[in-house]
Amino acid sequence: MKDLTAAERLPRTELGRLQLGRLRRSVASAAERIPLHRERLRAAGLTARDLRSLDDLRRLPFTTKADFRDAYPYGLLAVPLDDVVRVHASSGTTGKPTVVAYTRRDLQTWSDVMARTLMMGGVGRSDVVQNAYGYGLFTGGLGFHYGAERVGAAVIPISGGFTERQLMALQDLGSTVLCSTPSYALYLAEALEEAGIAAKDLRLRVGFFGAEPWTEGMRAALEERLDLMALNIYGLSEVIGPGVSVECPERRGMHVAEDHFLPEVVDPATLEPVADGVPGELVFTTLTKEALPLIRYRTRDITTLDRTPCACGRTLARIGRITGRTDDMLIIRGVNVYPSQIEHALTQVAGVEPHYLLVVRRDGALDALEVRVEATASVAAAGPDAMRGAAALVKRRIHETIGLTADVTVVPPKAIERSAGKAKRVEDLRPRGGAPS
Repeated sequence: MKDLTAAERLPRTELGRLQLGRLRRSVASAAERIPLHRERLRAAGLTARDLRSLDDLRRLPFTTKADFRDAYPYGLLAVPLDDVVRVHASSGTTGKPTVVAYTRRDLQTWSDVMARTLMMGGVGRSDVVQNAYGYGLFTGGLGFHYGAERVGAAVIPISGGFTERQLMALQDLGSTVLCSTPSYALYLAEALEEAGIAAKDLRLRVGFFGAEPWTEGMRAALEERLDLMALNIYGLSEVIGPGVSVECPERRGMHVAEDHFLPEVVDPATLEPVADGVPGELVFTTLTKEALPLIRYRTRDITTLDRTPCACGRTLARIGRITGRTDDMLIIRGVNVYPSQIEHALTQVAGVEPHYLLVVRRDGALDALEVRVEATASVAAAGPDAMRGAAALVKRRIHETIGLTADVTVVPPKAIERSAGKAKRVEDLRPRGGAPS
């Protein structure tokens, strides 16, 4: 697999030359074949030949989620439909899904970056990968599947759900690697405990968790309850799917596959690049995609960028943990609130589980936030007074974390709905137009 990992340790100057050459070719392809990019580049007075250094990236126009909706379904393709061999789609929150397409070479690139993702956790031919990401139009399941096959591992294509079957596979099939959303992994940990199965008696050693934001507190819970090393992954369908970035065992940020995806972090208000280490909106430009090249795609995800050397020896830049999205931020009585901030606060309180739901209401002229969180089994068994005591602790911790007083309801175990996919974290009951965007 040396051919797959060589780019991960290129000197930054050499990597930069590779990126610039690929950037020019990708922009030229987009300008020639995609009307939207051709018109925007013409309006900006730019051609691929004007890209003389990577600093010129900031001169290029942005692409947004709205462009996918406006061009639905195939208006952003740079190849004839005859050359497309795979179509995926992400769920749309306003109607039509976001459709993405792949050529045969795109699928090879995807398999390669997914192989590198798994190799970050030492996955190889001796491993059994239990893939509990959903298969189908969602990119997670098939992305991990082909990456695992690329490294020679045995794959259990179990998909999400079927919890009893998941436990059977963990025990009987000797799974060493678990791939799922972090919330579903925690649910599996609960199911193991209820079934009297000790995680230490399984062969699990590493898990790759993503598709939703999660915290260091959640990592600690997963590692303790599943007896594995939990690695954070990041990807999105528009860019390629999973495989965009992943943590190495140092766990000091997620290494971006920079030879394929060029990252920036910009100020969401000014859209100007920010310094490394400063939080902002993550932006990606694809460098090698054939079917659907993207120029400066605004992900809406909030993170930081770190180009300092990593102790693992990889020279690839790292993005920090996704702390929220510009479009899932709640504004409650003038305070900006991200679900990940609430999760962080909950993981600091003994007696509650990191299963929660944020309920936002309009009480008169003011917005009100209710946090519903599950009690641990021991607190629930101790009775109402213990549950009220846990609620008071949570309320204080949330106020210390975000400076906002929230109503807290501690509910019995399993009262919060579970999902094999992305967990639902917010229920906004404010009148239409009452939830600031």
